[in-house]
Amino acid sequence: MAVSADLAKLLDKAYEDKSVAELIDAPVAALSGVSEGDAKLLKEAFNIDTIGDLGRSKYFRTAKALVDLADGAK
Repeated sequence: MAVSADLAKLLDKAYEDKSVAELIDAPVAALSGVSEGDAKLLKEAFNIDTIGDLGRSKYFRTAKALVDLADGAK
């Protein structure tokens, strides 16, 4: 099943035309609002280099799960 989404507001201009597969391998700084300095700190703290690393991070996935549980309890 094909899915389409407008990711332009979520990505830096240079990455707007990339496929999802390419975005997974893109540097985390490709995300709009994530600076090179932020990316460096993510690398140092959590060994996160790419958008895929960020999405697969056990810390970020745990935080997301907790937020979803809390939001569902309201």
